[in-house]
Amino acid sequence: MLKPKKNEVRKPTKTISGITPVAVMLPPRECRHGACLYCPNLDVPQSYTPKSPVVMRASKLGYDSYKQVQSRLKAFKAMNHPTDKVELIIMGGTFLQYPKKFQYEFIKGCYDALNEKKSESLKQAQRINQATGKHKCVALCIETRPDNCTDTDIKKMREWGATRVEIGVQIIDDRIYRKIKRGHSVKDVAKATERLKDAGFKIGYHIMPGLPGSNPRKDLQLFKKLFSDERFKPDQLKIYPCQVMPGSELEDLYWRGKFRPYTKEETEKIIISMLKIVPRYCRVMRIMREIPPEYLIAGITKIDLRKDIEEELKKKNTGLKEIRYREIGFALRDKKPVNPELRLKTTKYRASKGEEHFLEIINKDDVLFGLLRLRIFGKKEKKAIVRELHVYGQSLRIGDVSEKAQQHQGLGKWLMKEAEEIVRKHKIKKLSIISGIGVREYYRKLGYILEKEGGYMVKPF
Repeated sequence: MLKPKKNEVRKPTKTISGITPVAVMLPPRECRHGACLYCPNLDVPQSYTPKSPVVMRASKLGYDSYKQVQSRLKAFKAMNHPTDKVELIIMGGTFLQYPKKFQYEFIKGCYDALNEKKSESLKQAQRINQATGKHKCVALCIETRPDNCTDTDIKKMREWGATRVEIGVQIIDDRIYRKIKRGHSVKDVAKATERLKDAGFKIGYHIMPGLPGSNPRKDLQLFKKLFSDERFKPDQLKIYPCQVMPGSELEDLYWRGKFRPYTKEETEKIIISMLKIVPRYCRVMRIMREIPPEYLIAGITKIDLRKDIEEELKKKNTGLKEIRYREIGFALRDKKPVNPELRLKTTKYRASKGEEHFLEIINKDDVLFGLLRLRIFGKKEKKAIVRELHVYGQSLRIGDVSEKAQQHQGLGKWLMKEAEEIVRKHKIKKLSIISGIGVREYYRKLGYILEKEGGYMVKPF
């Protein structure tokens, strides 16, 4: 890679949403329930290929978490990206099914690499990251299954400092779950969603249109249900159309003429219909898996399909409401004129036996500058928890200020003040915040203290 010019940031979209994402891959391990119908058998982490970029990096480093984080930080620095606000993303399988000792050592390795210093324990590594860590862990994402979200699982994730969970939902249909050998039920999805939200986590669903037993009409019907049924309503989505990969049972069905994946035209049509449905409180993180064409037996091969779809929607002036489409960082990247007059908008909705308050700072063109997710729940005693606070725009180094940037401009404080007012109106005694280890000092300056149970930042009222 050529050295960037002075002040040039290579691949700016990687940190355009305000943080530096560092993906860490788990070593290969079989799922307890066996393999889903569509999963390949390629001696690499489940559902990935040997030539997936993140797998190639991890394999070369022996799947060592410390070395992987170290390598990614080095790469981001080489491209002139700031690396002091990091979101760790643990990928490659159901992390909660790995041995307990391995889990803690793997997470500790991540924090040690962020701190550029090896600690004696995970807790010590977290204390260093909170106080003096060179690369603050502002968020930590764990990938798991809906049937691996028990209260015990959630307690462990909080010990690790996790703030976001992605679960493989694929489709909310028990008949199809049995057909694809998924190993869990729709009820598991609903229970996991409620438990995670009550614990303060931000929740992402992986959705897979085109599965055996489904069709475009059914996919769209069930997708609508994700946002009309109070048991679901995720905060984020990854949409991965079903593809036929080598070594999967689906490959055998394909060659026997018993399964046909969606064509490019069918895929585009269903995704466009889905994007139009996504409400303003949900962010579509990704569309399409990064699967090299040589590892595809059948199915769409175009990785950057999202770009084509969004360009088409822009031409037709179709105003999508999903978060990523409206972010300030992308508006600036596309050199759009941005009105600087801001206002606060609140969207209230019922979900998972609770009341969600989605606060946004936007301008008159609905460009999004920052958001906060406040959840109020509990039958006997009402509780309140902030599940996410995020200010969008190109990531800045801590302490930096830019006239053109949105971070460090007081938008986070504005959102927190509004959330506190809502909590007071509900006469709730305290507000809790799920916080990445590296963001605790920010909340401490706002009057919050660290609660030992669960590691939440809290303020009594």
